[in-house]
Amino acid sequence: MTEAVSDPGMQQVRGADKTARHLRKRQASERRFRAYGLFAVAMAVFFLAMLFVSIVSKGYSAFLQTEIQLQVDLDATKLDPNGSRNLNDLARADWGGLVKETLRGMFPEVTNRRDKRALYKIVSTGAAFELREMVLADPDLIGQRVTIWVPAADDVDMFTKGFIDRDVDESQRRISDKQIAWIDQLAAAGAIERHFNTRFFADGDSREPELAGIWGAVVGSFYTLVITLLLAFPVGVMASVYLEEFAPKNRWTEIIEVNINNLAAVPSIVYGLLGLAVFLNFFGLPRSAPLVGGMVLALMTLPTIIIAGRAALKAVPPSIREAALGMGASRVQVVTHHVLPLAMPGILTGTIIGMAQALGETAPLLMIGMVAFIADIPGGPTDAATVLPVQIFLWADSPERAFVERTSAAILVLLAFLITMNLLAVVLRKRFERRW
Repeated sequence: MTEAVSDPGMQQVRGADKTARHLRKRQASERRFRAYGLFAVAMAVFFLAMLFVSIVSKGYSAFLQTEIQLQVDLDATKLDPNGSRNLNDLARADWGGLVKETLRGMFPEVTNRRDKRALYKIVSTGAAFELREMVLADPDLIGQRVTIWVPAADDVDMFTKGFIDRDVDESQRRISDKQIAWIDQLAAAGAIERHFNTRFFADGDSREPELAGIWGAVVGSFYTLVITLLLAFPVGVMASVYLEEFAPKNRWTEIIEVNINNLAAVPSIVYGLLGLAVFLNFFGLPRSAPLVGGMVLALMTLPTIIIAGRAALKAVPPSIREAALGMGASRVQVVTHHVLPLAMPGILTGTIIGMAQALGETAPLLMIGMVAFIADIPGGPTDAATVLPVQIFLWADSPERAFVERTSAAILVLLAFLITMNLLAVVLRKRFERRW
């Protein structure tokens, strides 16, 4: 009986073919995985670019403001009949009536009461305030004829920027044909122009879009972040040093570590509820104040700083500690003189990222009342204030078209701050990072 004998060379060829097929299959799988990854990154970049383009296209126009030139006669008999030049008396003068009189002089053909009201609406209500401030700063202007550029009303601003189409039926737009004719006359005379909107960066909030600014929110954000940093940074660093360098490894420290990791994932609105219940209702701290907002954000940021601090301390090689201990240093000296300085760049990076997260938070601040309309610039941490994200939230809920562009412009400013803080974190990490 004869048995078939396999050729060893044939078996080797078949094994090589099988290995080659398996290798090609694995390489194809890796290529597909890389393609999926590149596709995901491309889609993320595409949608991010679309979002950024949308925000910029809606917000860049807010950096320009339409203004109207007025030739105002500062009649002393109307503004200062006593000739005292008393600032209190001047502040109470009828500046709004003076602006209306100037407009009537520019368009003497307007005699109908309804048309006069429409004429007055092409100029912002803030025109009287700016005229008053100019005269109060220099009372010697009284009796002279002065030239002043005042903000146009928000509808006029939207019209000159092309957001209101003149070809649309008059009943379908917020500006009348007569107002468009007056705007055309002003443009022909060179009395209406678009200038850089300094009010947007220098003033506080306002009910009138053309007068609304972000400076009050920026100052409020500054005070809030200062309080957050002063509270969260030292506590976070001390907690991370203790847990990593001094705490015994037992069940209690494990429970603390787990809870710190869990607190980092708690929704931010929970911290707002905590601040409402403890800081406002129990301790009676002032509502809508950067002091309370900073305390709430400090609680929210603390886990992030502790986790980043522990990671930075853990990255310091044990040989540093052993060498210092071998030279006779105490445990405290080892940590304060050697370990902590080497870990500080990583701790600062985590702190900056945590502060950037706090800068963009809205929900916890809404719970403690920082959603209120605040027109004044806060003078300290205990004054009523708002912050940039909350200011954006308020403007986004306003019906006027002019607030849409200001909302997008404020988002651009907020993004600029966030990008700057994240770039600072990257620079610190690259500049001071050590590889062991």
